[in-house]
Amino acid sequence: MDDRGYVLVTGGAGYVGSHTNRLLIERGHRTVVFDNLLYGHAESVPKGSELVKGELEDAALLEQVFQRYPIRAVMHFASYTFVGESVTNPARYYGDNLVGALSLLAAMRRHDTRHIIFSSSAAVYGRPAKVPIEESSTLLPINPYGRTKHIIEMMLEDYGHAYDLRSVALRYFNAAGAHPSGEIGEDHEPETHLIPNALHVLVGRRDKLSIFGDDYATPDGTCIRDYIHVSDLASAHLLALEHLQKGGASEQFNVGLGRGFSVKEVANAVERVTGRKLAMEIGPRRAGDPDALVADSTKLQTKLGWKPERTDIETIVADAWRFHARRFG
Repeated sequence: MDDRGYVLVTGGAGYVGSHTNRLLIERGHRTVVFDNLLYGHAESVPKGSELVKGELEDAALLEQVFQRYPIRAVMHFASYTFVGESVTNPARYYGDNLVGALSLLAAMRRHDTRHIIFSSSAAVYGRPAKVPIEESSTLLPINPYGRTKHIIEMMLEDYGHAYDLRSVALRYFNAAGAHPSGEIGEDHEPETHLIPNALHVLVGRRDKLSIFGDDYATPDGTCIRDYIHVSDLASAHLLALEHLQKGGASEQFNVGLGRGFSVKEVANAVERVTGRKLAMEIGPRRAGDPDALVADSTKLQTKLGWKPERTDIETIVADAWRFHARRFG
């Protein structure tokens, strides 16, 4: 714990942000959540954490936050994150994601806040030449969402050289699961992620699970993804914060398990865990989806000592099911 100030958690009422914020508080950090609550939920912000509702583009509101609270570090989760929407409405992504990041970085500069952990994405890699994907792989995103993440990573690098800002960009693979207590979990509207959509079928919120394409270059024809439990993702953020606090250099890290599951394999796991039959239909491919994305997280494990704990797909599904059955069942 550092008593000298607060950690500002942008998007801290959202899925990954709320889990990380809870872990920060459990470890004795003081936090301020900044969220527009468009996709986040106020009830996901626990007691002991301040909540400010607003847009990052609102420089005056951000200035009030930095003046009221001594912000010593920032965890930046706030962004629009739907790949398909970014293809059909890129203006929203280039506008809000990039302008919001610029506004945040300007506030940090004004108040000499020099540590930031950025919620990046495996989408920065596009269609990788080889799998598992290393951090040194070519960055060639294939959709506007991934491009905004890539651009912000480059912004952080440039700000580091020019303004002594130190950053860690965590390139998530597929965040999944929920807090083991079942109290917080993944709850988007609209929902685009596989596991919650499958569980929505089982609690009667959807008629069937749509599988977007079964003609990919994978063993069963459906996309393969590396599913990382949200609690293990949160722990990576704390390690990144400690790394910067100890004087560590700016870094980029993959956060994934190093093995992937196809859409059909995940659907089978949902049926095994819940004991229920899942209604499914095959639909057309979704724009911007690569065949397979699997992480090589060796760098995160060796440099920061990260050790994921909830690593099998059944545990990930079971934790998500606990949350969904509690919230929607």
